[in-house]
Amino acid sequence: MADDSPSVEPSPSAAVEPSTPAIQTVQRAAVILNAFTAARPRLSLNELTASLGTSKATAHRYTKALRESNLLRYDEREGLYSLGPQILTLSAAARAAMPVISIAGPHMQQLVREVDETVVLSVWDGDTAVVVRADDNTDRVIRVSVRTGSRLSRTESAQGRVFCAFLPADDVPGLAADLAASAELRHEVDKIRRTGISANTPSVNGVRSIAAPIFRGQTLIAAMAIVGTTTSVPEGTDSPLAAALQRTAGVVTAELGSVAGGPDGNGNGRSQGSGRGQGGNGNGSR
Repeated sequence: MADDSPSVEPSPSAAVEPSTPAIQTVQRAAVILNAFTAARPRLSLNELTASLGTSKATAHRYTKALRESNLLRYDEREGLYSLGPQILTLSAAARAAMPVISIAGPHMQQLVREVDETVVLSVWDGDTAVVVRADDNTDRVIRVSVRTGSRLSRTESAQGRVFCAFLPADDVPGLAADLAASAELRHEVDKIRRTGISANTPSVNGVRSIAAPIFRGQTLIAAMAIVGTTTSVPEGTDSPLAAALQRTAGVVTAELGSVAGGPDGNGNGRSQGSGRGQGGNGNGSR
């Protein structure tokens, strides 16, 4: 039977309103999933509630929905949540879409063994550098751990500055204004472009990083960094650690099918397997 009821066109405001709770739902689900780390793989409802900043009842509704989607698991005996099996499927899909992660992995582990410092890989998410892998199985008593998924400062971190130096300017939001406002940043970006090395030592936390670019063809696709304390990672960009980092980044670049040389086609700014090291920075500004 035909529906003779009059049709009603939704107003612009009515079309926008339903999307608001949907966006909030996605954001809250992401907050819950991001609360889990390698150091904290199992969390209680109280801990998830605190990370979410809502009532326990609201947090419970979200955890229930995530459990039904196999994104969370719940241990009734211990009353603790952990990431579910669907995360493994998503992780495999993400790695397949970013081959640099699987290619860089063994070389990062070897670099950790060689320099006995934390090694980090980040990619560009359209706005800043995001950590996609961190290997910190160092034997040092004091070591720096970096959480996968961490978003790094694009202008204050060594890895962020690598992207500022080698990505097209239009791909880095606000870069022109940042460069105009900071002579130090302009000088550092020019130096990174010349040497392929980035170094940063935040004065507030005793962490130092050195970072190197990884290319696929002529395109920058990732930055690799060594992250440690100011006492264990030498200052500057010409240390043995920097050389080891640039050599490793060059090997990954080669395995990704990159030709010799950098974005300018003559070797400048590209990490070579036999080249010297490159720098990075530490902490939230790694």
